Amino acid sequence: MNLPQPDFHHLFRLSDDTGILEHALMCVPRREHGYCVDDVARALIVICREKSVSPNMTDLAGRYLAFLKNAMRVDGKFHNRFSYQREWLDDIGSDDCQGRALWALGTAATMAPTQELRDIAHRMFDEASTEFSSPYLRSNAFAALGAAKILEFYPKHKQAAELLESTAHNIINCLEPISERWLWPETRLAYDNARIPQALIAAGRIFEEPSTLSKGLLLLDWLVDIEWHKTHFSFTPVGGRGVDDSKPKFDQQPVEAAATTEACAESYLVTKNVIWAQRAITAANWFLGANDIGVSLYNRNTGGCFDGLHEDRVNLNQGAESTISCISAFQRGREVLQLRSMYQEKEDRNQLKTNFLN
Repeated sequence: MNLPQPDFHHLFRLSDDTGILEHALMCVPRREHGYCVDDVARALIVICREKSVSPNMTDLAGRYLAFLKNAMRVDGKFHNRFSYQREWLDDIGSDDCQGRALWALGTAATMAPTQELRDIAHRMFDEASTEFSSPYLRSNAFAALGAAKILEFYPKHKQAAELLESTAHNIINCLEPISERWLWPETRLAYDNARIPQALIAAGRIFEEPSTLSKGLLLLDWLVDIEWHKTHFSFTPVGGRGVDDSKPKFDQQPVEAAATTEACAESYLVTKNVIWAQRAITAANWFLGANDIGVSLYNRNTGGCFDGLHEDRVNLNQGAESTISCISAFQRGREVLQLRSMYQEKEDRNQLKTNFLN
């Protein structure tokens, strides 16, 4: 079971000397819609995750980081929307924007392709992390993932530890289930759903807290069950999903498949339970046709990803969020496949040793 090597051609097509353009008409960037911190943050994360990057990719990471630097206000908060005419269109971005910026900075501070970029991102994370506060589940989850990434490399980082502790605590405080049937803390599933349990799983792993880890795993297991249909994932559509909604529903979004792939990959990393590996790979294969209509959303000709799955077709536009989601899912899915192969080889060696000794 293989997944394609992530293709960055369309990411480059959408990017210019400022950042990454948010929307596209098919594969052609739409300049009139401008840029946003949300997508620049996502793009910076996938660039930093690549183990071997070209000089052009390193340059792109620098441009994305410069965009975030320009977006950061003196109080540590971020603007979000930036016009093609190079004007900020808002005073302060949404809480999700703040959380995603911290996630990107935490990733860049530890994984950017050069030490200089890592140092700049680290300094920006320190400046912005003290100002983060939000009542929203997903915003807390995004910020938590940035803090967790910092703590993987710098276990004694005080600000990151405080941020991860506070954001995980905020999520846990909201986890009262709606009913016995509906364990989710909201009456409807919305967007980026798997990020919420992913953040708890990461926090449980970093802090070595079995209770936090088990809460994340339980919530993700429930979410996977809700979003499963026959032999594949049937993700929450744009309109959300409630307790009595039938499956499948459309317009399904690539961001949901990416979030589920990553959350299941995080679960496999922690538990080494093969069921999480299988779920991660199946979620990543949603992009390749393991979905409700059996059609690939990954465009092998452009390296882009179609923007949505409808009942009888795909949305042929290939915007930034969709393309980055596809790259992200392939990255984490391939990581799971490599880990699974490594664990299997170790199991085989141990079995051979046991047979020999017996």
